[in-house]
Amino acid sequence: MKLTVEPLTPDAFAPFGEVITTATARDTYPINLGTTTRFHDISRVDVGDQGGAPIISIFRGTPRQKPIEIKLMERHPLGSQAFIPLAGQKFLIVVAPGTDTPKPETLRAFITDGTQGVTYAKNVWHHPLLVLELDSDFLIVDRAGPGENLNEVDLPKVDGKVITLDWA
Repeated sequence: MKLTVEPLTPDAFAPFGEVITTATARDTYPINLGTTTRFHDISRVDVGDQGGAPIISIFRGTPRQKPIEIKLMERHPLGSQAFIPLAGQKFLIVVAPGTDTPKPETLRAFITDGTQGVTYAKNVWHHPLLVLELDSDFLIVDRAGPGENLNEVDLPKVDGKVITLDWA
């Protein structure tokens, strides 16, 4: 099964979380004596109700060999997780609705434009980081704290074949 990649837009991604870009700011205003624009409240951090705290990390990803095989999905049941590229690099996103186990036919794939990040909503199935350029650094905002906040599942093959990404 080939999964077609679509452009990342706030409307298309809404069932899975939020797109992070200056255009999604809930408010915009000048600060620092008018020398800086604050794009305020671009995305919310959900740390759940079990005593978690938001944390900031950096992930450094390397590209996978083409065609990219989609064999595993993960989700974080106790909090959201945001990925923001630090060098304007495009990256791929694969998501599925928050069912008990993602079904191959429900997968959706997106490609960013290099200025966008995403916040995966709590409990949304997503593929681990899929970068397109060497040494791609991402600012990550997610939850630390008590409880099991990672579920991983292997995806079944479709007609005996692994799911792969198809994009130009």
